[in-house]
Amino acid sequence: MPLKSNPDFDKSKLPSRHVSVGPASAPHRSYYYAMGMTDEEIARPFVGVATCWNEAAPCNISLARQAQAVKKGVKSAAGTPREFTTITVTDGIAMGHSGMKASLVSRDLIADSVELTMRGHCYDALVGLAGCDKSLPGMMMAMVRLNVPSIFMYGGSILPGRHKGKDITVQDVFEAVGAHSAGKISDEELHKIECVACPSAGSCGGQFTANTMACVSEAMGLAIPYSAGAPAPYESRDAYAEASGEAVMKCIALGIRPRDVVTRKSLENAARIVAASGGSTNAGLHLPAIANEIGVDFDLEDVTKIFRETPYIADLKPGGRYVAKDMYEIGGVQVLMKALFDGGYLHGDCITVTGETIAEQMEQVTFPSDQDIIRPTSSPLSPTGGVVGLKGNLAPEGAIVKIAGMTQLKFTGPARVFECEEDAFAAVEKRSYKEGEVLVIRNEGPKGGPGMREMLATTAALYGQGMGDKVALITDGRFSGATRGFCIGHVGPEAAVAGPIGLLKDGDMITIDAEEGSISVELTDEELESRRKDWKPRKHDFQSGAIWRYAQTVGPAYAGAVTHPGGKAETHVFADI
Repeated sequence: MPLKSNPDFDKSKLPSRHVSVGPASAPHRSYYYAMGMTDEEIARPFVGVATCWNEAAPCNISLARQAQAVKKGVKSAAGTPREFTTITVTDGIAMGHSGMKASLVSRDLIADSVELTMRGHCYDALVGLAGCDKSLPGMMMAMVRLNVPSIFMYGGSILPGRHKGKDITVQDVFEAVGAHSAGKISDEELHKIECVACPSAGSCGGQFTANTMACVSEAMGLAIPYSAGAPAPYESRDAYAEASGEAVMKCIALGIRPRDVVTRKSLENAARIVAASGGSTNAGLHLPAIANEIGVDFDLEDVTKIFRETPYIADLKPGGRYVAKDMYEIGGVQVLMKALFDGGYLHGDCITVTGETIAEQMEQVTFPSDQDIIRPTSSPLSPTGGVVGLKGNLAPEGAIVKIAGMTQLKFTGPARVFECEEDAFAAVEKRSYKEGEVLVIRNEGPKGGPGMREMLATTAALYGQGMGDKVALITDGRFSGATRGFCIGHVGPEAAVAGPIGLLKDGDMITIDAEEGSISVELTDEELESRRKDWKPRKHDFQSGAIWRYAQTVGPAYAGAVTHPGGKAETHVFADI
């Protein structure tokens, strides 16, 4: 039986023509018939519906349900959805042990696996659903790398837990571990907290990495408006999922591709939303990595420059009082964008996947005055962003710190050097450190870790012991979006390549100034160079396998810890095959 034509879409210009059109595609079509597809379905555009569904954690558990709604939307708009899954490594479970070395590695593997699935099967468009931290940027990286019409869809945040009349999140559980080790709470109290902190499906509820990058998806224009807001258990998420499926078909019809949406200007809008919300320092890795995919120079220094120029206006955890559900109830990410747009902080001419510009979207949003979750830019929580960059002789390539909720922005103290996170956590657990010290955790960078671990277990334990503002902590690794306190991450160059952090000794005086944006050690260039001559790399335990392979290819943190040359080296883009 001859294939039926679809008058709405010209398959001769789409990638799926290679596997569905003409006599040479007969073997391919036989596979589609085997899956119950009709001639009409085969004649339509093929839309990959990629999820990070798994049973590893609540972040991902609702994605399979939402994917079905996306497929419904694709079908209603004359497309043929093809669902597939990729991995996630969930940070809340990987945290505090060697499993965290797999977390950042998973971001690039997610992007690679989505790319390979799309390439291998010649899908014409992509709707990507993600829940946990690294899956969001990983999915977005794949979209701009492939450049087929794409829509990003966040799986939604978890509902807040309640304990003693207050909203709590998993951050409170990590801090309770520290309080328990200090004898401040009992076994019974710790158990009560862990049992109620995470009451539903969804990603961590504060402005941690998942919600930060969800905000980015709307600000950057890759997600339909309001789709990032509703908590995961809400049935309204299915309506946004269905609308995302319909929207990607509109993108095919209008020829709107991710690289029309993701530009230098839209990346700047994304950085604004991170700063204004007191978002995760991990955005300092992920925005440069997305930029790399399209060959745009946008490194940590570019990101933190925008942070310095952006007011902090959203009172969200961990530095503030509210969680993602609270922001959703007053209008979500679009309200935060409206405040920034009205203050002159967003590029309004950026196109979005809806076909409208940011300015056109903002015309439809009213800023609510009867709430204190998001402030206008004229009366910010602080005049500079909730996340700032640092630079100096201890971090020539830069470093990053979240200052949202902090009052003390300067710190000077002697170094207390640890060669890995486990050593530091053991010292904190035993309280064998002193007030006023700068705890240094090194050999945790992208190459040296390998994998650039987050340090939430250590920082949360410090807070739980009541020492969060009495010591500082610096690392060439990362911090969780849930980290608070004077915790400086992404120090580069990392110890594994003889960066200054790898040359420190106990007692070296370190000064951190988050107002000025500096981080320095009281050592001359000559002394640092003398120490470098005696420096030897520390051998890690990953001498084969995926983490070894990552260490061979990963670049520096300031450029996004990317593992391939990116858009600048391209000779073709998948969408144009």
